[in-house]
Amino acid sequence: MAVVFLALFILSLLFNLAGFSRAVFPHPRATTDRNLNLEEITLFSTNTDYKIALIDVAGVISSSEIDRTGLDMVQYIKDQFKMAERDSDVKAVILKVNSPGGEVLASDEINKIITHFQDQTHRPVIASMGTLAASGGYYVSVPCRWIVANELTITGSIGVIMHGYNYRGLMDKVGIHPQVFKSGKFKDMLSGEREDKNLSAEQQRTRDEEDQMVQALIDETFNKFKDVVRTGRARAAEENGSEGKTLVSDWQDFADGRVLSGKQALNFGFVDELGDFDTAVKRAQNLAKISSANIVQYRMPTDLGSVMARLLSKTDVPAIKVDLGMNLPKLEAGRMYFIAPMTVLH
Repeated sequence: MAVVFLALFILSLLFNLAGFSRAVFPHPRATTDRNLNLEEITLFSTNTDYKIALIDVAGVISSSEIDRTGLDMVQYIKDQFKMAERDSDVKAVILKVNSPGGEVLASDEINKIITHFQDQTHRPVIASMGTLAASGGYYVSVPCRWIVANELTITGSIGVIMHGYNYRGLMDKVGIHPQVFKSGKFKDMLSGEREDKNLSAEQQRTRDEEDQMVQALIDETFNKFKDVVRTGRARAAEENGSEGKTLVSDWQDFADGRVLSGKQALNFGFVDELGDFDTAVKRAQNLAKISSANIVQYRMPTDLGSVMARLLSKTDVPAIKVDLGMNLPKLEAGRMYFIAPMTVLH
């Protein structure tokens, strides 16, 4: 026990010393914004002051908290763009996307953050698509000045999905019958415990009306998605001129939820270029009119003080998480998603 406590004591001293040294003697290419609580890390250094900021969009796009301070994915991405906006040495941003999509609102907010950054700074954002950049992953890529995809990237899946479960049959089987008191006939829309068999004529009319209302919501959101694609690609084509790609005239025929390879997406004008991350870096330098740049990334600081602050920010007992080797999306019933069809759990 004494050895364990001694090791923890020495470790805490090292963490505090590292944090103190960074505060008093900051690295010339690693600075911390106290207001945003982010630290700039240099991933690749060159003999120049110019920078290209790398911002990741990885996993299911969500507004859920990503740490114990209450920070969520949207706010984290917004803070990173703020850091890039404040630094005049940042000449371009690479949005590295590896996502099957996610929540409608979260995807739309990230889309607006990227659009705002380009409008305010007149600096290009280049999307670098990884293995998967579909549905919401494409939604957040489409406002970018330039989109790079690997020919095997899974992208597209332009569409909206809302799902739910009806478990009334199981309830009847085990002898459970719900008692529902509601203020209007539509108040229990999408409830999974409603009777779905042997409906009266009036009940069936109500269900038909509900289906129409839900489908109207889906169609409205889908039209928004298509408008975002149309606007984003038209703007990119105007700025890129003959170097970029434009949407084919019948592009909406392929906006039916189907997934596309990077090569197919290029042929239809959904992306501008085939390549990898290095291709995106070269394109960022070209659009920013610079010959070289340092690649930087903004991360949460890892000194002991910040770690303890996150651990102590909430008083509840931390949950134990089991790594199953795969990231399963937590789709909630009754919510709309921009998400690739292969990700939906059936």
